[in-house]
Amino acid sequence: MNMRLTKTNVKGGSLRVKNCIFYFFISVFLCGLCGCSLSRDFVGFLKPEGPPSDKQIFSSYALTQLKKSSAADVLSVIHRPEYELLSQSRSVVASAGQKKKGYKSWLNMVAFNEEETTAMRKYLLIVNERPKVLFTEPWEGLSFDCEMVLESEILDEPYSNENARRLEILRKVQEYAHSDIEELSTDNEIISVSGMLINQGLEAVLVKLDVSPALAIKLDKKDTVEFDHLSFNRGKIQMVVVDDVVKVKMRLGSFIKKTVGYNRYKCLQCGYVYDPFLGEPEHGIAPGTSFESLPNDWACLECGADKSSENWLLLP
Repeated sequence: MNMRLTKTNVKGGSLRVKNCIFYFFISVFLCGLCGCSLSRDFVGFLKPEGPPSDKQIFSSYALTQLKKSSAADVLSVIHRPEYELLSQSRSVVASAGQKKKGYKSWLNMVAFNEEETTAMRKYLLIVNERPKVLFTEPWEGLSFDCEMVLESEILDEPYSNENARRLEILRKVQEYAHSDIEELSTDNEIISVSGMLINQGLEAVLVKLDVSPALAIKLDKKDTVEFDHLSFNRGKIQMVVVDDVVKVKMRLGSFIKKTVGYNRYKCLQCGYVYDPFLGEPEHGIAPGTSFESLPNDWACLECGADKSSENWLLLP
């Protein structure tokens, strides 16, 4: 009796699955006949757009070293002529690209000290606007990274508290980003739009911090600062200062859940996550230290698990 019921349930479940699949393809077929954009969007969504990948784009950004890389060094790594357009001014170099379908665009930009012609600021923006098709969450997202050398007057000025200092540093980041992009914005529409998106994102953060200044203390913490964004729904931002260099990492929309450029590792024994962007300064690990660069005898700060591969998972 029970076996007969089980078989009946299995057959019924199988039939329902087949019906769902059948009606799904019928719906897509009918949409195609009616000129509906669903079928086109769905096929376009599933088909890969091809190179360069986010990892390849980030590698150009990572290869530029502030206060070391010359203009010639940057030009040798920043530009992929088969995918990108190069723009230059006296003190700024930028390489911008867009995938053929127009879903993804990116900007890699470096600003120089005019006297010494060494890199002083670098920026990377990746925007993905792939459409929402048959999924519950949107795929639109934005990833922004920057590093810049700041003047001692900004860093050493006597502020009322640490939160005020961090707010002023972030405002300076926004100011420099805007002025550097302005030098090239008329050359390329991607650069112009990128500048607008960067400014909107940073402005959304600053508005929140102006209302709640105490949140600025979380900028260099793992739980980070979250904020609302008009176009990408929500975002997160982190900022660390190492000597005279400030580093900013901002993620909006779907990029909040992605690892772009910074390989984070999760301890399988206790759940601790090592984030190379933040490092562990309180334990002698500077921000920007990759997991692979940690000493061989390094152990999980929560449970003491060693660095062997069976104890750690690379997060997506």
